Amino acid sequence: MRLPLPQFATGDRHPNHIAEVIETTSTEFLAQCLEPKDLSFPSMPPFGSWVCSVDEESGNQVYAVVYYATTMPIDSVHRARALGLSLQDLREEQPQIFAMLRTEFRAAIVGFELSEQNLIYQQRVYQYLPPRPPQIHQAVYQCQPEAIIKFTEELDFLRTLLCINGAPVESLAAAAIRDVYQLRKADREWLIKAGRSLSVLLKDDYDRLRFILSQIHP
Repeated sequence: MRLPLPQFATGDRHPNHIAEVIETTSTEFLAQCLEPKDLSFPSMPPFGSWVCSVDEESGNQVYAVVYYATTMPIDSVHRARALGLSLQDLREEQPQIFAMLRTEFRAAIVGFELSEQNLIYQQRVYQYLPPRPPQIHQAVYQCQPEAIIKFTEELDFLRTLLCINGAPVESLAAAAIRDVYQLRKADREWLIKAGRSLSVLLKDDYDRLRFILSQIHP
């Protein structure tokens, strides 16, 4: 006898709660996007966007930048195939399709913020790896704009982005800078500061520096 799939209430979900950690390491985590309330695909976070999660043991908020995302079948047996239908046609004729796919993304950890309980440090942010990453099944949120602005007052996170293995790091650094620049309402002074930081990090590799700067559009 086939048992019914468990149903979870989503009405009280925070609007920025987009995913859940399903694999974790000291430097990054893999998260699966939560299923939407309607017949649509889970929202895939943009390349270079900012997400956060919490290490439950310490209460530290961990910040990360999305560098890879994929949508695939929920198992390795069935492959998706072209049906020649619009999304609206899929909803009407093949609604089960939406339950057979999952969206996942990888995010590189770039720093953390101390727990509110540790008032002596006044919630300082640190742009290096936290003592612990977020654990399995921890919620993952899109970062609030004010949190990103606070975190990016310093630019040491750019060094971390440029050292990620298996990622197009030049495009990633450019995407992260573009995102922050927009959130800062075209703060040209911050953009110049970011460009100078990149020039120091890549002082011996002008071609990489030029490639990154060519993707930033002030």
